[in-house]
Amino acid sequence: MTRLILASQSPARTKLLTDAGIRHDVLVSDVDEDAVQAKYGVTDAHDTALLLARAKAEAVAALPEAEGALVIGCDSVFEFDGESHGKPYTAEVARERMLRMSGSQGVLHTGHWLVDCRDTAADADEDAEEDASETDTPQGTGATVGAVSSAEVHFARMSTYDIDAYIATGEPLHCAGSFTIDGLGGAFIRKVDGDPHAVVGLSISTLRDLLVHANVGITELWDNDEQ
Repeated sequence: MTRLILASQSPARTKLLTDAGIRHDVLVSDVDEDAVQAKYGVTDAHDTALLLARAKAEAVAALPEAEGALVIGCDSVFEFDGESHGKPYTAEVARERMLRMSGSQGVLHTGHWLVDCRDTAADADEDAEEDASETDTPQGTGATVGAVSSAEVHFARMSTYDIDAYIATGEPLHCAGSFTIDGLGGAFIRKVDGDPHAVVGLSISTLRDLLVHANVGITELWDNDEQ
């Protein structure tokens, strides 16, 4: 049975996978996002999302618990007026951003990175030299691949009362771009041009495309008990 590990503590991402019937485990990376960005000096929102997704996936892939599994890492960055917006963390930053975003639009970029941690043919050959009784067929491809799914988000006009009430809930403080589409913030999103799953934080169709590089069909990950 093929194992998939989500390298993220995001409840929204694991809910997306669960709702799509995709069997998975969660193993959180200990990646310092600021340090990664400082090291590579990436400022473009698209590239930053991919870079951070890769850092998270590779950090988890290096753990003993990931042996024999596929690891998917994700990260989202909001692009608005040519600027990259991650999580605001403070009410002041969130309020300033949302006042500007009101009645306007921006692009949410979600980076995905897949690492195949299963044994490859080369690994099997080495094992066979040590254990002649080894007969398992190697499954891994050694793939380490990524892609970005982007969607343009159009916001409704928001009053200062709406903005302050939303910030008071605490929801936008830990979300890229200071908003969600699958929570309270959905009330302020007028429309989305692109994959709505990318706005939540993980594109199921992009995951499907990446799995091809590991010779895995997404139907192999379906939890039949949930169907």
